[in-house]
Amino acid sequence: MKRLQGIGVSPGVAIGPAYLLLTGNVKISRRILTPSQVEKEIDRLHRALATTIKDLEEVKRHIPPEMVQPLSIIDAHILMLKDPSLIRDTEQFIRRHYVNAEWALRKVLKKYQRVFDSLKDFYLRERIHDLEHLIERVILALQGQNESVEIEEPAIVIAHDLSPADTARLKPDTTQAFVTEVGSRTSHTAIVARSLGIPAVVAVKGVTEEISPGDLVIVDGLSGEVIVNPSQEVIEEFIDRRLECQLQRERFLDLAKEPAVTLDGRRVFVRANLELLDEIPMALEFGAEGVGLFRTEYLYVTKEGLPSEEELFINYRQVIEGIRPNIVTFRTLDIGGDKFAKELNLPAEINPALGLRAIRLCLKNIELFRTQLRAILRASVYGKIRIMFPLISGLNELLEAKKVLFEVLDELSQEGLEVDVPECGAMIEVPTAAAIADILAKEVDFFSIGTNDLIQYALAIDRGNEQVAHLYEPLHPGILRIIKHVAEAAKKTGIKVAMCGEMAGEPLCVPLLVGMGFDELSMNPQTIPIIKNIIRQISYEDCQKLAKEILSLSCAKEIRSYLEYWFQQKDLAF
Repeated sequence: MKRLQGIGVSPGVAIGPAYLLLTGNVKISRRILTPSQVEKEIDRLHRALATTIKDLEEVKRHIPPEMVQPLSIIDAHILMLKDPSLIRDTEQFIRRHYVNAEWALRKVLKKYQRVFDSLKDFYLRERIHDLEHLIERVILALQGQNESVEIEEPAIVIAHDLSPADTARLKPDTTQAFVTEVGSRTSHTAIVARSLGIPAVVAVKGVTEEISPGDLVIVDGLSGEVIVNPSQEVIEEFIDRRLECQLQRERFLDLAKEPAVTLDGRRVFVRANLELLDEIPMALEFGAEGVGLFRTEYLYVTKEGLPSEEELFINYRQVIEGIRPNIVTFRTLDIGGDKFAKELNLPAEINPALGLRAIRLCLKNIELFRTQLRAILRASVYGKIRIMFPLISGLNELLEAKKVLFEVLDELSQEGLEVDVPECGAMIEVPTAAAIADILAKEVDFFSIGTNDLIQYALAIDRGNEQVAHLYEPLHPGILRIIKHVAEAAKKTGIKVAMCGEMAGEPLCVPLLVGMGFDELSMNPQTIPIIKNIIRQISYEDCQKLAKEILSLSCAKEIRSYLEYWFQQKDLAF
């Protein structure tokens, strides 16, 4: 018996035989063309793109219409393959270098990888994996091959990786679960797995070597545990756990739309982190009380050049109307200037991750900022909104951002559009912002802590770097003290404090955050029913005592053990 550990991304327990699916980059070689072959090669590229799009349309045909998120993801993939800039860049590479389409696609992909790698938002950075999967599908089509997963008997799929389209093809009646060597909780593959109700664990290093075809495997999609060739005693334990998971899931969903109120009456708003308009139906289904973070970068990342004010307005209005009567919190543009270096005439940066990005980019390019603010404020008349500024590091940035906001409000008023002044917030992601939270709190209506970046900056860790990712620890005592300091500064000033990083959706952290005084938690929609259920089972008074005890501990391991023990003592399930 072997126990392997990964990241649980889709809850549920499965027991079954292993089905090994060997996937990976298709091997290609460079082929030099003669001038007369170039246009024929471009025609070949277009035929392969059309074949891949047709294949994705076929995948969509087998997805039930009520599964909005998988359908929207596949639609987004089809749009990516039709993207004029992707097609133009590939065509130009073929014409300029006289090479075959496969080679050109891989080279163009590297260009896009550099753009996405420079994004600060980890969630957006991960979208490059979708493009990588799509390019591989086009290359397979160029070579006359087809990438598909067909499983005839019930089994657990073991693979290096699965694309969202491959995951959407999986049939829950034959795919009991899947385990991959790479991936993350926020990947589109994970989102599709959760939509289909297929238990899944990702980031299990070496799993394709550790497991052989036919091995009996247990997968726990919540804890991330994978057990190979378990004993009879362990099998019986997990059969009971599987039944309990099914019953819990049904109970959580039944109560998902009820408010999250502690046993002693403290109300905590549980909201959704969204990026796409098509994610709204699922967020509402899972009980989201509005949007605590709407990432506005998608229209900027997925098209050539800058989106117009009208394009932004239409998108924002649809989001607001879709969530109404609840609130939408718009994060202003959180992207690096390297994405718009050509349009904005910006020089190259040695370290774009710490350079001209987010609020810094907007304040240096006021028209870029004004265009987005105009679109948000114009759309605000259709519902309730808030605006928050990312990557604030000091008071001057915040005051400058607010000044532009009020100038735009005055401008719209002069044009005859009366817009209410929206609540304005600062994202606390930079350690200096946390240190002066008491000063910043006097200038905003709320704080929203972006723990993903706050942890990276405070611990000096790039969690995308495999060499140091294990040091990325939300329960580090230093991180918890920073968070507590920000929450106390908000409370003393009388403003709301929210959290929109991954930590907000971690069940183990919820009582601690409630005890620190958080008013709002915002997360991936699928986690909302679980978090609401925990809040309903705890008291604010107990959580306050817990927070005090936790903050006296000296290391993350000790803190995690204490929280697990606390959950056991309270008989809390998640």
